[in-house]
Amino acid sequence: MHRLSLGDFEISILSDGTYLLDGGIFFGVIPKVMWSRRVQPDERNYVVAGLNSLLVRTGRENVLIETGMGNKLSERMIKFYGQPAKLLDSFVRAGISPDDINIVINTHLHFDHCGWNTIRDQSGKIVPTFPQAKYYAPQGEWEYAQRPSERDAISYIPENYNPLLASGQMTLLKGGEEIVPGISVKTFPGHTAHMQAVVVQSRGKTACYISDLIPTTAHIDVAWGMSFDLHPLQTVESKKEYYGQSIPQKWLTIFTHDPKMPWAYVERDDPGKLAARPASSTLENA
Repeated sequence: MHRLSLGDFEISILSDGTYLLDGGIFFGVIPKVMWSRRVQPDERNYVVAGLNSLLVRTGRENVLIETGMGNKLSERMIKFYGQPAKLLDSFVRAGISPDDINIVINTHLHFDHCGWNTIRDQSGKIVPTFPQAKYYAPQGEWEYAQRPSERDAISYIPENYNPLLASGQMTLLKGGEEIVPGISVKTFPGHTAHMQAVVVQSRGKTACYISDLIPTTAHIDVAWGMSFDLHPLQTVESKKEYYGQSIPQKWLTIFTHDPKMPWAYVERDDPGKLAARPASSTLENA
């Protein structure tokens, strides 16, 4: 398990498994001759993508950032993406149960980021996977999800969030709020207009779950985005803004879709090129 200490907090990666994505979609306008040097495609041009959630143990709260793909996909969606549904197995390995989660934060509401927000009970009713938790998601993202464009309507599954809004268990965020001491959100538009990163800080140490702004270590270059990005030029500007703070302050970046390196320190080498320096997977003072 990927786990380390961050000041007084402990952070761990919990995986919902891996799935396959078309490499051309994953890397957008970047030519295959370039991206295939970093990620090996299979004979169909597919690459492996991860589903990484972050568990933060603050000593007072257990905070889960992102909930993966879940287990409620339609047969049509499963044909496209598969449905690994490994998150609750990861909970067992981490020695924690869904009842122990106090807070769930969704960076945005695409199906592969909030799928385990809810489950179907034995009667088929949609219920919270984390019954004791308060859920948080971007307000603008939820408003857009009610009437998405034809281009990305497939990415939104209302069962993942609307029942939580109706019950009052989910709170919508405008951006910039501190959820609990040391854990706050910041809007980085590009992938969607209202996607929020989650910044975790304790005793002068910082980690950031950057979500789909930088989905893997292979995407760290400023101009490397995905075809899924609705606002690709904003993705470039948001990356510049993020690196302007995270690199000099030595933030640990958490990558939502990297199957091998879920977190790393993004640095500039001597020629100024961006590079990802791995972080240890053992407990350390990050």
